Amino acid sequence: MITVDVLQYGMGLRTDRGTAAFCTVALISGTRRTLVDFGHVGRRNAVNQALRERGLAPGDIDVTVATHAHWDHIQNLDVFTTAPMLIHPHERKYAQAPHPNDWATPSWTGAMIETQPNVIEVDEGYEIEPGVTILHTPGHTAGSLCVMVETDNGLAAVTGDALHSGRTVLRNECSAVFWDERQAKESISRIAKLADVIYPGHDRPFRIVGDRTEYIESYNLEVSGIDPADPTISFVSSQRPQWVMPGISEQRLG
Repeated sequence: MITVDVLQYGMGLRTDRGTAAFCTVALISGTRRTLVDFGHVGRRNAVNQALRERGLAPGDIDVTVATHAHWDHIQNLDVFTTAPMLIHPHERKYAQAPHPNDWATPSWTGAMIETQPNVIEVDEGYEIEPGVTILHTPGHTAGSLCVMVETDNGLAAVTGDALHSGRTVLRNECSAVFWDERQAKESISRIAKLADVIYPGHDRPFRIVGDRTEYIESYNLEVSGIDPADPTISFVSSQRPQWVMPGISEQRLG
């Protein structure tokens, strides 16, 4: 039996002064332990604690997958240097010279990736183990990857930001496009048709039931440092409109 266990939930915490950018960090357990995404350094202690709660340490991970090279998904890769890191060749190449308008791929990202002792470039159909395979889902970035997992509850998709949230799939609209808007929509549709359960980049796991999403897990989040009674702070529930990076038509690989 292969399972998908969320070590850290993704969420879309945003303010008008910036975003917290908490991504999903997931552990796939079969004959191998596969970590999908790493989180950023602000989540390092939380990721390590989640592993300890499961009786694990970073050295117990057999393989890691970088769904894409954005800072909020990849910064903690230096914690997992004993495991090979899988990444799409387009993503690795792009990270060496990101577009100037790409605020999610700082210029040091490419150098950081190359510090990993064992980087393996993978593409569509790569099998991590029987029942755990790679899907190339470009659009959000050039080399966005999705990990497809055959579980007892059906086919699960650990999507990174190719599929950002439940709202993303209902609107068939990528929340932020850094590479190609048409490809982003196609990737969302493809994942939604294939998967029985979706583990999105910045939301809780869910199923698609008709024209709605059905969440299968709940958040358990404590927020400190902010006083809800402070009249200078307001709390809003809003949907962020799609953002498309200026200059995407200028981009080329090779």
